[in-house]
Amino acid sequence: MGEISGYQLGVMGALFLSVASSVSIVICNKALMSNLGFQFATTLTSWHLMVTYCSLHVALRLNFFENKPIDLKTVILFGMLNGVSIGLLNLSLGFNSIGFYQMTKLAIIPFTVLLETIFLNKQFSQKIKFSLSILLLGVGIASVTDLQLNFVGTILSLLAIITTCIGQILTNTIQKKLNVSSTQLLYQSAPFQSAILFVTGPFVDQFLTNQNVLYYKYSPLVVGFIVLSCLIAVFVNFSTFLVIGKTSPVTYQVLGHLKTCLVLAFGYTLLHDPFTSRNIVGILIAIVGMGMYSYFCTNETKRKVIVDVSTMPQMKERDTTPLLASHLQDKESKDSVV
Repeated sequence: MGEISGYQLGVMGALFLSVASSVSIVICNKALMSNLGFQFATTLTSWHLMVTYCSLHVALRLNFFENKPIDLKTVILFGMLNGVSIGLLNLSLGFNSIGFYQMTKLAIIPFTVLLETIFLNKQFSQKIKFSLSILLLGVGIASVTDLQLNFVGTILSLLAIITTCIGQILTNTIQKKLNVSSTQLLYQSAPFQSAILFVTGPFVDQFLTNQNVLYYKYSPLVVGFIVLSCLIAVFVNFSTFLVIGKTSPVTYQVLGHLKTCLVLAFGYTLLHDPFTSRNIVGILIAIVGMGMYSYFCTNETKRKVIVDVSTMPQMKERDTTPLLASHLQDKESKDSVV
């Protein structure tokens, strides 16, 4: 039981770190892009991953974790897939309205459930599906405004959904199948994610903003916010891999929508963003959905633990009975010979 409580404490810590770091970086990036005019999101993400890799390399040298080599082909494909998904999400935001982009993010949860059900034979109870529906309804009400469709934007959104879902499922699968920690996987894959975004980022950003990141006038304030954003990103990237590894891609997406609600609330409180009764109703519905999801997941986990614990004595009994029986038979046979 002590191990179980320790594991639950670790999960809660990972969830808290993910929420706190993600909300912090959104507020920091919003100030950087909206107030200071630095709108090169894809390039900034490549810098985030570079700083993350460098930080992990220092941590490795200081023996904070042990490096565990992973098959190079797996790491390269995994890193490139995650890098491409980030670029596609940014392009989706550039080609679509804010409302349709939010719908794209909402679609990641049901698509992840579908993929895990088909390819990983994972079962989701009706209660879990119902709670996810309530959550998606609430986030949709709170964040989705207009839905302006266009062919290119729709294709980019579909590709972004597919690559993001596969990337997050692989994050969970690789950690469990290859028995590597979130830190080890992030350390191995971050250089490849950073490389593909570093090469493509300036072109994507210029296409979306009609500005060149190389000719931007960097003031000390902008550089300070960029450095702060990169430092926070270390915790964001680490907690992302940690949460997906300890829980599941679906739980991570649920957590992501909690962050959306918190960002809306903090934006209204700190940055005085417009806030309507629709936002409030949507956030409240989303919180109800998250509470239901958390409650049902906790109950199902406890039920599974109880079943596993109850079957252990039976397994032991089944394992020891044949050995005991054979031992007695051998003894009887020996006695009969004598």
